[in-house]
Amino acid sequence: MTQDEILAQFGPREAMEYDVVIVGAGPAGLSTAIRLKQLAAQHDKEISVVVLEKGSEPGAHILSGAIMDPRALNELLPDWREQGAPLNQPVTEDAFLFLSETGATRTPNFLLPKNFHNEGNYIISLGNVVKWLAQQAEGLGVEIFPGFPAAEVLYNEDGSVKGVATGNMGIGKDGEPTENFQLGMELHGKYTVFAEGARGHLGRQLIAKYKLADGKDPQSYGIGIKELWEIDPARHQPGLAVHTSGWPLPSDTYGGSFLYHAEDNKIVIGFVVGLDYQNPHMSPFEEFQRFKTHPNIRWYFEGQDKGLKPAKRLSYGARAITAGGLLSLPKTVFPGGALVGCEAGYMNASRIKGSHAAIKTGMLCAEAAYDAVMAGRQHDELAAYPASFEKSWLHTELNKARNFKQWFKKGLTTATIMTGIEQFVLKGNIPWTIHRTEADHARLKPAADCKPIEYPKPDGKLTFDKLSSVFISNTNHEENQPAHLTLKDPTVPTRINLPKFDGPEARFCPAGVYEFVPDETNAGQRRLQINAQNCVHCKTCDIKDPTQNIVWVTPEGGGGPNYVGM
Repeated sequence: MTQDEILAQFGPREAMEYDVVIVGAGPAGLSTAIRLKQLAAQHDKEISVVVLEKGSEPGAHILSGAIMDPRALNELLPDWREQGAPLNQPVTEDAFLFLSETGATRTPNFLLPKNFHNEGNYIISLGNVVKWLAQQAEGLGVEIFPGFPAAEVLYNEDGSVKGVATGNMGIGKDGEPTENFQLGMELHGKYTVFAEGARGHLGRQLIAKYKLADGKDPQSYGIGIKELWEIDPARHQPGLAVHTSGWPLPSDTYGGSFLYHAEDNKIVIGFVVGLDYQNPHMSPFEEFQRFKTHPNIRWYFEGQDKGLKPAKRLSYGARAITAGGLLSLPKTVFPGGALVGCEAGYMNASRIKGSHAAIKTGMLCAEAAYDAVMAGRQHDELAAYPASFEKSWLHTELNKARNFKQWFKKGLTTATIMTGIEQFVLKGNIPWTIHRTEADHARLKPAADCKPIEYPKPDGKLTFDKLSSVFISNTNHEENQPAHLTLKDPTVPTRINLPKFDGPEARFCPAGVYEFVPDETNAGQRRLQINAQNCVHCKTCDIKDPTQNIVWVTPEGGGGPNYVGM
């Protein structure tokens, strides 16, 4: 049944009215909610705020490195230490390595540009920080609905955003309501703030509808893949932050790694690959596994022959990140709503940080929305939000890094030199701007023009396959539901992607969702099988599919990963 048919049979949907509706309980969404309630309390006013979260709880879908710059948190909640915020491990040392296949060259710290220095920052689990932020928000009176994904944008007759509707529950694989069917509900707001994270499902619709990206560089993305390990104390150095570039990626591919020593003998290790890579044979997941075998990296996980206890992998996850920076930032307001955090693309790729930007933009948006509601306005543009951003320290920071990602289209060597010049020599006072014109998916070359890549088999101790990795991400979806990974044209994968690009879906997905398997109805042919239950909601397929045929939509509420300590 179509949505219109469902509404005709089971509707109308229940509607709830709020001053501000927020989509996404990440750092941006929760900071928006907290700031709104703070302002109301300061002025002895009332403002109703609701936050929708597709994960089973706040933090369940949050994945980040992460080193956190507390600058914005200091502004939002100055007493965060006394309130028990989980920022427990300050960075004690930075190390930046250029890797060859067997060796490493460390950049002297005095030569590191400021963007790679982390004094005063903290190694955190952003998921744990988000859980804490949710507690602060609820303590201020914010309503949070976990397990309720916003599946549809609602519009007023004048074209402004009215609010959102949550997805229906209990729709079977055949698209028909089951005995467990529940109709979604509508949440109407005077303003609706979208904080879904990178490549948000509703955000991309709004950007297209209101032409918010017109005149901007195409957004650029990376895929970040991460594992959480517990290692022997003899190999653990609390507060050490290691970043690398170079091997195993070719020089024409943007990317690098991070290895952070958190508290309690935990380390987080991750790998980022720019989704503008050109070789369709590349697998970001396999590049990450191969990276861990480098002698300077595997040392942290080994040592059993020296009496050290075996390292233990605790969790795995993957998430797309925005990397285009200020030059790719769309217009962030439209009639009735706004984009905040990574939904818009505020991440500073040069610093490998986005949580401070998410918090700050949430605050700025909240201040504009609060003033508008108190003035009796609704459903118009919150022009004060982008105006205040342009006057903020965050705009200054992002402007200094505006060319970072763009230089990488000229290769690692040029990008490294120019980043050093812009950040170290010019100290961010950059007189030029470098633009890019191609979207990430358009950069993929035909398979025949690229060299195949042979990846080693996993050993099950240091390197692993996708399915065992997805297992420890605690990913789960209700099986009897329509696949949330949809195809505009089901013939495209085998008609175009397989013959031209050698089926890149099977490699760019870090969760084993896409497989080309024998077609039982056509001897000698293959078909695309979609294992939607494996999806970790990273959004890579929605970004990198060369034909833009895959569209990620929201599954039933609560589905997806349930990250612990990530």
